[in-house]
Amino acid sequence: MIDVTTLRFGLDTFGDVTHDAQGRPKPAAQVIRDVVEQGVLADEVGVDAIGLGEHHRDDFSISTPDVVLAAIAARTNRILLGSAVTVLSSDDPIRVFQRFSTLDALSSGRAEVTVGRGSFVESFPLFGYRLDDYEVLFEEKLSLFSALLAGGPVTWSGTTRPPLDQARVYPPVESGGLPVWVGVGGSAASVTRAARYRLPLMIAIIGGPADRFLPLVELYAGTLEQEGVGPLPVGVHSPGHVAETDEQAVEEFWPGYLANVTRIGAERGWPPPSRIRFEGEVAAGSLYVGSPETVARRIATTIATLGIDRFDLKYASGPMPHSRLMKSVELYGTRVIPLVRDLLS
Repeated sequence: MIDVTTLRFGLDTFGDVTHDAQGRPKPAAQVIRDVVEQGVLADEVGVDAIGLGEHHRDDFSISTPDVVLAAIAARTNRILLGSAVTVLSSDDPIRVFQRFSTLDALSSGRAEVTVGRGSFVESFPLFGYRLDDYEVLFEEKLSLFSALLAGGPVTWSGTTRPPLDQARVYPPVESGGLPVWVGVGGSAASVTRAARYRLPLMIAIIGGPADRFLPLVELYAGTLEQEGVGPLPVGVHSPGHVAETDEQAVEEFWPGYLANVTRIGAERGWPPPSRIRFEGEVAAGSLYVGSPETVARRIATTIATLGIDRFDLKYASGPMPHSRLMKSVELYGTRVIPLVRDLLS
């Protein structure tokens, strides 16, 4: 039985570089200002959380989510402010903790963090890390970050940085705890790691039907039980777009999605996306694209199938204009979320 009163609904963006009315790419600075406006609107229309992803490339404008989140914090009252994700492997866990504890202070307790290894690797050479150390960097940095979350002096040692001996880190989190999620793709090892560290799980589902990921949800629950820990929250992050009708949503979303996936696919050796496959993902896969009623039904089915506690819609994919993103945010908050709650009740 799903308790709809505890369900949470978020919006995520990487600050995709959008186009202006003439079809020209906007400067990254303007895109960042637009993201702040989107976050303010999300707060006004009742969305529970907004997550900003960290990237270091020219098609995404946000490299420091916490700074942009601080700007949103100053103009909002209730929305949770998080990352989607913070690439912990190429960052300093102490600085991550300090930045988000500062954000938590500025927002009166609304900060949260989603940490991950990152699906893009530009940050590794940029900050002087070797990709050969991809696994050990995340494991050790998550170990240190987890120790910081406990509060108080930290004693820690590893191979990727000098040890700490009864170190204190400031500022402390005012409420005594900083909510932290571990973002994962489809790796069983990543799921069990999140459970071992007793941290909530956020699953990025960007391809195929949601029920493919039920074994990961069950693996997480089973590992928590083995660790002697009670249930912890599980969330899903998936792309989508909301418009007044299904046809309008599909036609608005497709050009940006095509541009986004074509570029990333060329970098990774994927074939270009086809319209037929795209429409299949919209109908029964991981793209939550359509009218408020259609998107609400799809989200409700995913929540019921996986038994999750939170759904985050990645509402920006490629160079979709700011005005369309704002409309999608408005419809998600005012119509999709209430419809999902009604369906699950």
